[in-house]
Amino acid sequence: MVKNVAGVMAELEPEDFYLLSGVEQGMRFSEWVNRSKLPENAGLTPEEVEYRLDRCMKRDLVERRTIQYEGYQLTFEGYDALALHTFAERESIEGVGAPLGVGKESDVYEAQSYRPLALKFHREGYTNFREVNKERDYTADNDHVSWLYTARKAAEREHEALETLYPDVAVPRPVDHNRHAILMTKFEGVELARAKLDDEQVVAILDLILDEVATAYDAGMVHADLSEHNVAVAPSGITIFDWPQSVPTDHANADELLERDVANLVGYFGRKHPALVPDVDTDRIAAAIVDGDFETVRAFAPSRSS
Repeated sequence: MVKNVAGVMAELEPEDFYLLSGVEQGMRFSEWVNRSKLPENAGLTPEEVEYRLDRCMKRDLVERRTIQYEGYQLTFEGYDALALHTFAERESIEGVGAPLGVGKESDVYEAQSYRPLALKFHREGYTNFREVNKERDYTADNDHVSWLYTARKAAEREHEALETLYPDVAVPRPVDHNRHAILMTKFEGVELARAKLDDEQVVAILDLILDEVATAYDAGMVHADLSEHNVAVAPSGITIFDWPQSVPTDHANADELLERDVANLVGYFGRKHPALVPDVDTDRIAAAIVDGDFETVRAFAPSRSS
């Protein structure tokens, strides 16, 4: 698990961030950055590099490996520190609070600002880099791809999706973005998988989510990873979150991914509430979304006379 670096930010000096930035720059070309490259990359003397490396390694922001040479690499904590430093310089946030959620591909924290915000660090590739690298189309054509690049591209993809969809679609409002981190509004509600719905709410909420999926499609985006784990349900409505795998509707596999999203969502409701959700053809629902004709899942239920 990646540690929360907010507690060490006050201990860091400007030159520490020069060193971290120098390692980051070197990682664009090599997984492990040769120590001899760091003075030029960081704009520091060799003596200053030695001192700053010691400080950053003690705080688990940088790690070292001896291969054919003495190499250094940012840890995720070091990458977090660079993103937080940039957000602080922009005055986007004043501090970082308690965790809101920790998963395989992201860590989310409460952020202190002019209003409640959520700070999301992408972790794609941290524990399963080869698998993520193979599956994500934004890494497929790159010869040198690190977890740093993978996480940054995932954050870029998600931030672009939120900017495209907000406010027409019920997604978090994007506030700022840097490297592998996104600042967004903190939304209400509980994960659909943990939500307790009254019988009269079940189909209504399913319809509401599918209507948002249709609005997103009309805006040019498909979520491509939709499930009961990235929809929040609140008295005020629903929020669809986690968009790093989203694709534009002109993507070659967009309609296939839309069909999978619809099947995942309707399948979950059918398993959870089998007596309330009709047995429907999810491909027909997806086709109706593409055509702009979707209104309710009940319209796709088999007629009693058939």
